[in-house]
Amino acid sequence: MEKIDSQGLSTQRRAIGLLLVDDHPLIRKGIIALIEDEPDMEVVAEAANGREAIEQFRIHRPSVTLMDLQMPELGGVDAIIAIRSEFPQAAIIVLTTYTFDVQVLRAVKAGARAYLLKNLLHEELLDSIRAVHAGKRLLSPELSFRVAEHAGQDALTPAELAVLRLIADGGSNKQIARRLGVTEETVKNRVKSILEKLGAEDRTQAAMIALRRGIIEL
Repeated sequence: MEKIDSQGLSTQRRAIGLLLVDDHPLIRKGIIALIEDEPDMEVVAEAANGREAIEQFRIHRPSVTLMDLQMPELGGVDAIIAIRSEFPQAAIIVLTTYTFDVQVLRAVKAGARAYLLKNLLHEELLDSIRAVHAGKRLLSPELSFRVAEHAGQDALTPAELAVLRLIADGGSNKQIARRLGVTEETVKNRVKSILEKLGAEDRTQAAMIALRRGIIEL
């Protein structure tokens, strides 16, 4: 028999109720195939984007939510923030193909309890669901290393991010200054700071590092 706790979350003992959130139907079907023979798990709802995820969570109050990051209409991080603002104890596992540490930090700061790569689902998913349902927090070794590797670096300011995006688009200092309405000297100072914070030797390397880490997107 299912019960609802003070946070409005499912506390059923017979099965871990799962909400699957991914815009690719084949991914959802693959996850269902993985858990269909597990007596302690059941899929209670599915969603194809963040907005649907919020609606389905309110209706079904799942024990654990499996959340994709990149989705139309509303992304996974924003959906996590919205769900946890209403249900602070919501247990959410992020599933993604991205290994960028910035993506990890965003998801973890939003309240995700675990972060798993989709290509490792067959090996890790079932144990991770049970662990998160039991109150644990999990990150894969690779992702934990990426977060720790850059944890001590200063975050780029919004102004520096604006310059970095234009660098990635191929803009010169003069062009960037004109686009942003600042002096060329200001742009040079921001570029210098960007290189120092990212540990890059030049503008091209800075853009490549930022793209690889998910700091910016093209």
